[in-house]
Amino acid sequence: MSSTGLLLNAQNDYVVINNGVVEITWTNPGGIIKGIKYKGIDNLLEEKNKDLNGGFWDLNWSESSSTKTRGKFDTIQGTDLQVIVENEEQIELSFTRMWSPQVQGEQAPLYIDRRFVVFRDVPGFYSYAIFEHTKDMPAFHLNTTRIAFMLNKEKFHYMVITDDRQRFMPSAEDRLPGRGEPLAYPEAVLLVDPIEPEFKGEVDDKYQYSLENKDNQVHGWISFDPPVGFWQITPSNEFRTGGPFKQDLTSHVNPTTLAIFLTSHYAGTELLVKFETGEEWKKVLGPVFTYFNSISDKDMALSLWDDAKRQMNEEIESWPYSFPTSEEFPKCDQRGVVRGRLLVQDRYLSKENLPGKVASVGLAAPGDAGSWQRENKGYQFWTTTDEDGCFVIKNIRAGSYNLYGVVPGFIGDYKYEVVITLTEGCDIELGEIVYEPPRDGPTLWEIGIPDRSAAEFYIPDPNPKYVNKLYLNQDKFRQYGLWERYAELYPENDLVYTVGVSDYQKDWFFAQVNREIGDNVYQSSTWQIKFKIGNVDQGGTYTLRVALAASNHAELQVRINDPTTDLPLLSTGEIGGDNAIARHAIHGIYWLFTVTIRGSLLLGGENTIFLTQAKTANAFQGIMYDYIRLEGPSCQNENL
Repeated sequence: MSSTGLLLNAQNDYVVINNGVVEITWTNPGGIIKGIKYKGIDNLLEEKNKDLNGGFWDLNWSESSSTKTRGKFDTIQGTDLQVIVENEEQIELSFTRMWSPQVQGEQAPLYIDRRFVVFRDVPGFYSYAIFEHTKDMPAFHLNTTRIAFMLNKEKFHYMVITDDRQRFMPSAEDRLPGRGEPLAYPEAVLLVDPIEPEFKGEVDDKYQYSLENKDNQVHGWISFDPPVGFWQITPSNEFRTGGPFKQDLTSHVNPTTLAIFLTSHYAGTELLVKFETGEEWKKVLGPVFTYFNSISDKDMALSLWDDAKRQMNEEIESWPYSFPTSEEFPKCDQRGVVRGRLLVQDRYLSKENLPGKVASVGLAAPGDAGSWQRENKGYQFWTTTDEDGCFVIKNIRAGSYNLYGVVPGFIGDYKYEVVITLTEGCDIELGEIVYEPPRDGPTLWEIGIPDRSAAEFYIPDPNPKYVNKLYLNQDKFRQYGLWERYAELYPENDLVYTVGVSDYQKDWFFAQVNREIGDNVYQSSTWQIKFKIGNVDQGGTYTLRVALAASNHAELQVRINDPTTDLPLLSTGEIGGDNAIARHAIHGIYWLFTVTIRGSLLLGGENTIFLTQAKTANAFQGIMYDYIRLEGPSCQNENL
């Protein structure tokens, strides 16, 4: 396709933009992308599959009475098209959908304005949307919002998520009955008779390709004939929910590429956006960039990934974009800056304050420490401190926020207690701020590393029947069915860890799960931590810190020395719904519990802490530990 400038052709049922490099076709006024013509491929998108084709914004929503994380899918069909900008360099289209009581129960009660921006000679397009819930709209739950592209299955077979996570992928047909065998849940399928024999015996599951928000910046697919790349680039996380460690889907079999804005994945119902009747809310999602590239030499097709990363960096440097015409998207000079230096005060480690090195520091809606994990209606702005703990958070929307922080190597969550109000163009210097992690006494012993992950613990090899070859030498936790390995390693008795003898990298299983004792019948597990204290302070108070990296409908009970007592020192009740164990993650939502142990409960010789996961409804109820620490009384510093 030769460069002919920027052309718009709007007809009754479709609208086409040709920018000299790529030609894009939308339905009119629906705003569904039906065609992308680029570099010798008539359509980069799938058009033969009647159910999964094209590219579209969609959402999943539920009535306010729902307790589920999934409800009705709504492929957003516009009812009106407006050309917002049309000149020699740029076209911006607006596909809007109103809401009225006549469609209650059929459509999510939102006013939705989807925008598409195309520039001359640019191989791709930008998209963003303004979602609004007004005072005349009913209550409901917004479960998911995304852009989904169903790619041409005859062209795109090689998927790229990161430098290390890329591979040829099986086809959608390989997942169908006869070729694929469903496993414990619908997303996971064992390929028993795939079209390409190389995939036989592998497990395909879209959750094996998830990324944390902070890393989910570019992913996509490569065609080798002709050599063309299709990439989804997300230059900012400000509009995503759940903070930098929230995980979500990327690309997967079909072939499919996603731009995720809101989901409850790896979090549960706490990240559903729940609206009350008449609640007023408005949010801009995006812009994101859908990028296409090509190369003449087929042998160099994989280098398209390097170019996609280059383009990603260019988009990040350009944020916030200057081109969106909506007044709801503030430009650079309408945003603010917050800067400072984060220090850590832990007198049991150092008499001097320590720099908060490589800490995640961010602004989110005012709330309790750590509430950013569950925040889902506003914007968040995060950065990473340097080796001295210094940080600069740029391009912050005007508004009121709390400053939050997470410091690797220290438990808990930091919160700057003063609400920070930013105005357009402001630059706020906080100076030195100090985080005092939870601590009541010296460390007597510890298990793990306080990093909000269970990655340092023992992760077993997968069952040879359920292998994804991509993860044989990396990210072993992404393999299917690892929860079943626990019962194989501990068929009768549960895990016992002896402080000073055991090695948590070898002896602490990465997840405390149930043991299957019959057909869908499960038994709770009780792990033991054995330790000795030389001189027990009978009148003192000891403190057990238990940090969890994930919990899925679990109940943690903690007892000391007597596993039969009806009154545990801690009973969390049922907590969490992140489903991280089943979805091949090494963390979900972070939890921190403090257990007070009277000295009179401890023995002068060996003591045992009993950790019971008490819920037994299914295989996926369980927890991942992040870190466990026993602290002595403030005046005590025993050598064990």
